[in-house]
This record gives sequence, structure tokens and C-alpha cells, in this order.
Amino acid sequence: MAAQPSSSAVRALALEYKSIQEEPVEGFRVKLMNEDVLFDWEVAIFGPPDTLYQGGYFKAQLKFPPDYPYSPPSMRFLTKVWHPNVYENGDLCISILHPPVDDPQSGELPCERWNPTQNVRTILLSVISLFNEPNTFSPANVDASVMYRRWKDSKGKDAEYANIIKKQVAGSRAEADKDNVVVPLTLEDYCIKSKPPVTESLDMNDFYDDCYDLDDEDSDYVDQDDDADGADDSGNENA
Repeated sequence: MAAQPSSSAVRALALEYKSIQEEPVEGFRVKLMNEDVLFDWEVAIFGPPDTLYQGGYFKAQLKFPPDYPYSPPSMRFLTKVWHPNVYENGDLCISILHPPVDDPQSGELPCERWNPTQNVRTILLSVISLFNEPNTFSPANVDASVMYRRWKDSKGKDAEYANIIKKQVAGSRAEADKDNVVVPLTLEDYCIKSKPPVTESLDMNDFYDDCYDLDDEDSDYVDQDDDADGADDSGNENA
């Protein structure tokens, strides 16, 4: 039986979702996969300008654990992405999403792994960094990593890597058209932090009582409406 989320996890995630809706992260669109499930997000990622992914529209799924933010979410691309740090099934391999355990064999420092001060914003910005500069030292897709190194070392003369990505970018535009999304192509458009259209306000309290069977011992903490209205994202002060 799946573990029930703690009230602190619901509250932290609700605040993060509300904040991202009000102040979007440039290069991304975020929404719930299901309006009644707070722990499952759909993220649309725009390919950064001046990279091979420019003009691309890549969808991914963020799934959060019931003890978030003490454990990291997982991220899987739903759109095909040819990248050294993305497995063929779409799973993203990035240090910030690895559990905070001491694993000398991984080659990662503990400070590079997840910790509770991280949040969705830091995850999304880390993904953009990977699009700009893949990590080829511990690749999830070895073939993509080899192709990337050949492309970079040849200064673009070996175009196999670039050609695969260009085809995926072109294919992703059909999905953007289907979603009525205009993909930014210039740095100026990409960096505009436009707020979403004004719609009916999303009541975060709906998630607390209606969708999750929270422990009674946490109910007082969740019902502190005044606290929730004046708080920032969980961990955003360290982002």
C-alpha cells in the first residue's frame, strides 16, 4: 500500500506550486497531471536559445515522494530527448535528484545530491544547465555521450549528434501546436517572465482535506492559513 503524504509535504508542495504559477520560471510551463493530484506535475521545457535544443518543446513528468522535501522527486521526459544524461526510457539522471546518501562509487559529492533546501526551481534550472552543458563523465545514455563528445571535439563537423536533436526539436513543435503553445526562439522572448492568464484562483486548502488522508497530529499545522498566506516556497530562500 502506498504511503500517505505527510501534511508538511502537502503544504510545502502546495506553496511551491502556487509560487511557480504566480512567478513562472523562465523556459518552463508547469501544471498538474491531474487537477486532484498535487504530487504529479507535468513540466513543459522550452529548448534554450543558442543551443541545439532551441525551438524545442519537451514535456516531462515530475513525481514527488510522500516525504517531500526530505526525499527528491523523480523526473521522466515524456517527449523523446537525445541527451547524455537522459536514459532511453526518458528518466533524467542528474545529481540533484539523487538521494542524499554517501556513495563514493558514484563520483558525486554529497553536496551535489538532493537536500531539503532544494526545490522545483533549482531542479528546473539544473535541467537547463544540462541542456547547455551535458555531463559526460557518468552518462545515462552512453551512445549520446560519445556522439556529443565527437560533435564538440570536431567543433560541429561531426554532425550526427546535432542532426538527431534537430529532428527531435522539429517533431516536438507538433506537440506545441497541439497545446496552442508558442515556443520562444529568441533570448529576449525566452527570458520574459510573463504571468499566466488570470483564472479562478486555485485554493491550496482543497489539497489538504479532500485529496489526502493526513494524520490528525499534523492537522493543526496544515490549518494555519495565516502562515500559508505569508510564506515563501519551501527552501526558496536558498535557491
